[in-house]
Amino acid sequence: MTSDPSQQPAVDFHQLRLDGVYRMNDADELMLRIKVPAGVLSVEQALKTAELAERFAGARVHLTTRGSIELHRVRLADLPAIGRGLAAVGLTTRGACGGAVRGIACSTSFSRNFALTQSLVRRLHRHFAGNPHFENLPKKFKIGVEDGYAGSRHLIQDLGLVLIDAQGAEPRYDVWVAGGLGREPQAALLFAEGVAESRLLPLAEAVVRLHARHTPTGKRLKHVVRRLGEESFRRLLDAELNGRPERLAPAGLDTLPAPPTACAPVTAAIFAGDLDTSLLRRLATLARDHAGGYLAVTADQNLAFAPLNEDDRRELLAHLAAAGLGGASPEERTTLRVCVGNHACRMGLSPTREVARRMLQAMPGDARALSWAISGCPNSCSQPQLADFGVISSRLIKDDQGERQPRFDVYRRKDAKLGDRIHQELTLAELLDVVSRIK
Repeated sequence: MTSDPSQQPAVDFHQLRLDGVYRMNDADELMLRIKVPAGVLSVEQALKTAELAERFAGARVHLTTRGSIELHRVRLADLPAIGRGLAAVGLTTRGACGGAVRGIACSTSFSRNFALTQSLVRRLHRHFAGNPHFENLPKKFKIGVEDGYAGSRHLIQDLGLVLIDAQGAEPRYDVWVAGGLGREPQAALLFAEGVAESRLLPLAEAVVRLHARHTPTGKRLKHVVRRLGEESFRRLLDAELNGRPERLAPAGLDTLPAPPTACAPVTAAIFAGDLDTSLLRRLATLARDHAGGYLAVTADQNLAFAPLNEDDRRELLAHLAAAGLGGASPEERTTLRVCVGNHACRMGLSPTREVARRMLQAMPGDARALSWAISGCPNSCSQPQLADFGVISSRLIKDDQGERQPRFDVYRRKDAKLGDRIHQELTLAELLDVVSRIK
């Protein structure tokens, strides 16, 4: 085999997406996304992720709004070693990108019924991750499991499962389908109410099969509803459900012990979800010593702990305050979801972290009590339509010097629906002026 790079076979970066890989730039630096079921990491998994990031990704990690973890600027030759390291602690990247069932999200980190919802996530994850029957889909397929309706994240999933009854003989969920953001946001529709947990697997399979059979290549499931209408969509899904008697396996050891309800979770505020591995190691140690050996990536790109008692909670709060993660600065007090933008994404139109910092500087004190999100492109990875105020980098326009500068759209959310656009194609200066006047 020749060592001449010009004689090496071309890399199919598109096919690599099924292994959680995106090409970041023309230098063939890669982003690798790790699936973390329900966003819950054991201490061992967190430490292994830190070790791999130190060896192969510049000693930094990025936390996503769906509870996944990304390594940036990875090299192709290092993917096998990273894969072996992740497999050793029960993690995978398979299906984290591309046309597959993505990492299954659970945004209600350590809520009252989180033990139930994360258990369901783990079983669904085990069924779909790496399953060839549910790969090479027309486009990504996203599942979210929620403990109640707070946050409305069920609205943006291809399949949203909302726990409504945890007290009966079997948990029951409302089922929402065909939601999504991106360039054409569409809220999910309610397909069924009060579905028993044991019936969720055949239903989930049916929705994925419908997507595979009826969605055009490159489109999300929501496109089928737009094209056929809700009534026809429901008939197709009912047809897919017929003759599928499979039931979800019992929970078994999937369920982590639920934290005491009287002991509130503790959150480490991570600006823009970006942290170095030395900090990740420190937080993993805190989880080992004061939170039963687990921590969670939250939907707001932070890390959360479920302390076992009030003494552990006080210790966590003291350590986080000493580390500058206790909510003292505007960055820590403000809920501000930030995608990686053009720092690390080929789709990014703006340097989102810098824009976010400028927004924080311009933001009045009262506005910091609101939730904010900024997305570097219309794909809306930071879920701006679910924030009180969301900002989307909509396109690039040349300025008077011929330099391409981003323009920003602003969204306002006032109820349980997706946010509405209230400003369009603002310059950065205009965006900051709008932010400075929000009360």
